This record gives sequence, C-alpha cells and structure tokens, in this order.
Amino acid sequence: MDTVTTAAELRAHVAAWRREGARVGFVPTMGNLHNGHFSLITLCRDAQGDRADRVVASVFVNPTQFGPNEDFARYPRTLAQDRIGLAAHGCDLLFAPTVEEMYPFGIEQTVRVEVPAVSASLEGERRPGHFAGVATVVTKLFNLVQPDLAVFGRKDYQQLLVIERLVRDLRLPIEIVGAPIVREANGLAMSSRNQYLSAEERDRASLIHFVLLGMQGEVNAGRPIAEIERLAASILEKAGFVPDYAVVRSAQTLLEPAVGQRDGLIALIAARLGKTRLIDNMLIDPNAPVSALFETNHVPMTNLLTNL
Repeated sequence: MDTVTTAAELRAHVAAWRREGARVGFVPTMGNLHNGHFSLITLCRDAQGDRADRVVASVFVNPTQFGPNEDFARYPRTLAQDRIGLAAHGCDLLFAPTVEEMYPFGIEQTVRVEVPAVSASLEGERRPGHFAGVATVVTKLFNLVQPDLAVFGRKDYQQLLVIERLVRDLRLPIEIVGAPIVREANGLAMSSRNQYLSAEERDRASLIHFVLLGMQGEVNAGRPIAEIERLAASILEKAGFVPDYAVVRSAQTLLEPAVGQRDGLIALIAARLGKTRLIDNMLIDPNAPVSALFETNHVPMTNLLTNL
C-alpha cells in the first residue's frame, strides 16, 4: 500500500489505474480505525459483486464538521497504526492530507456544500453546521478521487442519507454503498469514540443496542410511536444516559411516520454516557419474530424499565 499526502500524488495514482481499466473504490475515514472501518474496505473489494479493483482510503480529521464544543482537538489520531490495518485489509492507497491541503484558502474562506431537508433534523439539529462540514469535505474528496463507488457505514445513518442525496442532486457518477453496522460482542456499535468509555461505561453502553431491539419489538407489537419513544428515553435516563433523542422515523426521509405506518421505519438513538456521545440505529424489520428480539425471549420495554 502506498501513502500520499497531496492532491497531485493522489490523482497521479488514480489516473494510472484508470489507464489500466481499473474500477476504483473509495472509503473516507477520520482515522483511529477499527474492525468496523476495515469491513468497509472488505466490502469495497467484495468479489461477489461489481466492486472495486483498486481501493483508496482517506484518513482526515475534518475540522469543519466539529462544533466549537466538540472533540476535534482530542479526537484520536493514530496514522501509523491505521496504515498497518489498512494494508492488512487490502487497501491499495492511503490519502492522508493536511488541513492546508484540503482547505487551501483556509477553513473560514472555503466553499461550502449544504444538503437541505435530510440534514435538518436529529444530528443536524443538535450539531449545527455538522452536515455542511461533512458534505463539503466529502465533495472535495469525491472530486479528488473520482471513484466509481464509495462505501459508508450505516452506523452514521443520517450521514449516509446526506451523502446519497448529495450524489443524486449533483449528478455525481458514484455508486454509494451502505455497509452493515459492526458490533462488539455485547452489541455496542463499533466507534472510534468508544475508547473514551471506561470499562464500566463500555459494558453499560450495550444497553443502547437492546433498547433499539425493544423499540423494534414494540413497533411490531403495534404500540404507539410516541409511547415507544418516551419509554426508550426513560430506560436510557434510568441507566445513566443523557439522551439527545430516541426516535422512530421513516427510513427514507427521517420524517415522523404517518399514522399507522409500520414498514419502512428506523429506530435511532443518540445519547451521552459520561463524556462520550454515542449514536446507533436499527432498521425495523416488520417480519422479525418477537421471540428473537432479545436473543432468548422478548422483554417488553415497560418490563425492561422496571427491571433496571
């Protein structure tokens, strides 16, 4: 695996692959990589489908998607370790630019890309400017790499919708692939921010996954959506979380479901545990057997709240 730091070097490598007729895949990351990230590289190269002959990964902690009180300064930067992991999982080229390379006129003077509607609620409401930063840097990276396909994890579900809308609206000839969430053994969705958690918090954080399972079960059981959301937030609060939201939304638009809607839905949670903000989601399977929701037998959310 080669590593480059400038746009010119990146474009030279990709141009050489193009001359060979290669199909190019792209996996953008902010580094501090884990098995969830590496699964994106594997999916990008999946021989079972029309995937990539060559894979580019980027490692760039993008300042424009962090708010003034967020963790940009302390976000883990582990480039040497990331290089080893990417090479071991079949990445062909690592692009690790500086802030100056990505923002040649400075952060304040950069051209900005905004994706309205789908970016307005949930994360967009609680992290003003976040998705404009994401859309801006992804547009820059897409322009540099010009990939045939790009892979994004479904853990950041709203981000995935924003990128899909961006690509469709700007008519970019890029296939966007959403990758399944990779979880720890206890159900916790893998995230670079998990390392902020203490051992006790890491164990307790698995409750988010089980609350999502419970939300799915209650949707399928016909409980009113507003009541499901209230119960989910109560469970998290009783366990020591500070929830930003625990909601059921349309999976395509993130709007509130129509009255009586029970398909095409997703449950989403964002909550703080200690100093760490965690997000997770679950596409609701309307055919999921109730007996499978908690691995052994269904535990109604009212009972779960009582038993905490």
